[in-house]
Amino acid sequence: MAFKIGLLGLGTVGTGTAQILLDPSGRNPLLEEIVIHRVGVRSPDKPRSVEFLSGVMTTDLESIVNDPDIDIVVELLGGLEPARSLILQAINHKKHVVTANKAVIARYGDEIYAAANKAGVYVLLEAAVGGGIPIIKPLKQSLGANRINNIIGIVNGTTNYILTQMTLYGADFDDVLAEAQQLGYAEADPTADVDGLDAADKIAILASLGFGGKVKREDVYCEGIRQVSAADIIYADKLGFVIKLLAIAKGSRGEASETLQLRVHPTLVSKTHPLANINGVYNAILVEGSPLGQVMFYGPGAGAGPTASSVVSDVMNIVAILKSSGPVQTLDPLLSCVHQHYCQITPIEAIETRFYARFLTEDVPGVIGYLGTSFGQHQVSLESIVQIGFQGELAEIVVVTHNVCEGNFRKALAEIHSLEAINSIPSILRVL
Repeated sequence: MAFKIGLLGLGTVGTGTAQILLDPSGRNPLLEEIVIHRVGVRSPDKPRSVEFLSGVMTTDLESIVNDPDIDIVVELLGGLEPARSLILQAINHKKHVVTANKAVIARYGDEIYAAANKAGVYVLLEAAVGGGIPIIKPLKQSLGANRINNIIGIVNGTTNYILTQMTLYGADFDDVLAEAQQLGYAEADPTADVDGLDAADKIAILASLGFGGKVKREDVYCEGIRQVSAADIIYADKLGFVIKLLAIAKGSRGEASETLQLRVHPTLVSKTHPLANINGVYNAILVEGSPLGQVMFYGPGAGAGPTASSVVSDVMNIVAILKSSGPVQTLDPLLSCVHQHYCQITPIEAIETRFYARFLTEDVPGVIGYLGTSFGQHQVSLESIVQIGFQGELAEIVVVTHNVCEGNFRKALAEIHSLEAINSIPSILRVL
């Protein structure tokens, strides 16, 4: 029996997926039973590196999700629409769905999963986070016996490449971004990557799975890397840190309930930390739970091959179920996704973390004392405060705090801004 696939999108990942399915030799024998029945594209005449029989390709995407012969719809269009509507139509027609679309799942996952559970079909999304890194299935299955405490990851290859190049060569952000665009690591419009939006989509998905609740994408606090300068990278290095864009989901269990920190921002990471040496376009996700302790998932976080590998893995998962038991009667709870409540999110002002801040000040006596006094009045404890050097006639001072409440830190900064001796605060970064 052949299992028929409807493939929506034939871009980089769609082409990689088709190449695996069209060349099953030497791979798992299950692949020989999977057939690409229809392929939906926007431009059928565009030159492609894969070939299909006449009539397989179409621009009518709705005809694919409505086709009664198709068992599984693989959505690789990206973006919110028409992807969301097509996924819901496929589910309504009792078709299982595999997607790599983190944006649509992060924003509409609740709606999509509710529809899938009602229809009795699976929606699998291993490729939506971490490219070729297996992380979705482990969170659902292998780590299911653990109480997850933290999920911390480098989940965007573009920003990791940019920060790595800035660290290795002392280059400025704009120069490295232009280079990344030329190499194809960054899009012409890099906003989703460099402003942290892509990473925020991914941590929303991981947090929902790891902490067993619904997550609103808009609840993820998000900062990008545009403000990170070569100077900050140099000072971080002298202090024993590297700078990485981290996506963080951290649980905090109190007497009454659990709250969840959800944030994406550039972060000073100690050189001894496992994530400090993840460089280039690679991704890594560190999961900490009880009783397991720490485990890290590492690998290529994007690209045709790695992402297509995860897509086809999900397709095979569904086919294995259909092959062994026929039409799905009851969804396997380890593969489906059912959350009844929304996670309670800790406001960013209430989190406790360490900070790094760089100040440009007038070169006058007592300025370090002024800074120390202002921080102290707002219960911000300082680990170190040191004058690094000069920029022109301005003194450059770097401060690193102990663990402090973010709200208190921001109040102290507001007061410091008003001091006559303070010219500017060019950089504020959190410390892991």
